[in-house]
Amino acid sequence: MPSIFGADIGNIQNDVKPLIELGIEILHVDMMDGSFVPNIAFGPTQVADLKKILPFQFDVHMMVENPEKFIPQLVDAGVEYISIHQEATAHLLRGIQLIKKLGAKAGVVLNPGTPIETINMVLDEIDYVLIMTVNPGLGGQALYAPIYKKIAALKEMIGDRPIDIQVDGGVNNENIKACAEAGANWFVVGSYMFSGAAADRLATLENALK
Repeated sequence: MPSIFGADIGNIQNDVKPLIELGIEILHVDMMDGSFVPNIAFGPTQVADLKKILPFQFDVHMMVENPEKFIPQLVDAGVEYISIHQEATAHLLRGIQLIKKLGAKAGVVLNPGTPIETINMVLDEIDYVLIMTVNPGLGGQALYAPIYKKIAALKEMIGDRPIDIQVDGGVNNENIKACAEAGANWFVVGSYMFSGAAADRLATLENALK
């Protein structure tokens, strides 16, 4: 799943054109408030504008404090997947239930240092878990290798629930297979995807997974 955070925002339509030709269906969009994370990127208005011009389903990763207040705007914009940080709200269950009530798929995000046990009580309410494999908010970081044990532990905790495990941060051809072997099945790729020809990058990632 390509992350728009790795693209050239000033040339966004040209950057994503190869993804359309490759049949990519979902685009990962990072929303940042400059408070929960250092950067500011893609508020709800900008997400809505992008949704109008880009022919993808959107997976919006909300790196914002009090995410509940923005969820209705994202759903109104047509966003299909919304994930909120466990660390960003005192009302995690309320946020998840709001996403589901409004008709989108709901995910929970965990920072590298956040224990998986903190979301045990909401596992029956969510569609996916996003494990941050770097500290959130800054692109171009290297994947934090000890995270593989965390992915595997989460997979075990999920059991037979139909919950996807997404990984985000420093994912490339050298570590994507280890992420998959640990239990991840959704892979967010930003800097790596947009630092070369998209078709070549995608083929390399697919070969690495074999």
